[in-house]
Amino acid sequence: MVSRKVVDDFVAQKSLAVCGVSRSGKGFGNIARNALTSRGYTLHLVHPEVDAIDGQPCARKLSDVASKVGGVLLVTPPEITRKLVQEAAEAGIKRVWMQQGAEDKEAIRFCEEHGMSVVHGECILMFVEKPGFLHGAHKLVNRIGGRLPA
Repeated sequence: MVSRKVVDDFVAQKSLAVCGVSRSGKGFGNIARNALTSRGYTLHLVHPEVDAIDGQPCARKLSDVASKVGGVLLVTPPEITRKLVQEAAEAGIKRVWMQQGAEDKEAIRFCEEHGMSVVHGECILMFVEKPGFLHGAHKLVNRIGGRLPA
């Protein structure tokens, strides 16, 4: 289980790289992008195939934004997550959040073996300031059920 200290440290980073924002405008990557931006985060989108999404510039690689970010949010399929954590390590990014569905045991192990702080099995939107009704309710249910990081 992930510790609350690791979760709090990640969400305290106000400049993040985000991998997994869709060009279609659909999906959780887009929801997270909008929610985090509205809460004051500076986001650096990373997409290997496009220069911009909805007018926001995209870097092609994590190394292109590594000096500007405190961590990377991955909203990607597990096989892509495995590649991205290696890219993050090479770029010097030490904090990784694998959004639910992006987790991969091999990627988690890689992060741990390379001294990277890693959050997995949690929804980032439950832990940001003012999570909103849906994510606030989800957090409350998890708190009551004893499933929040301690």
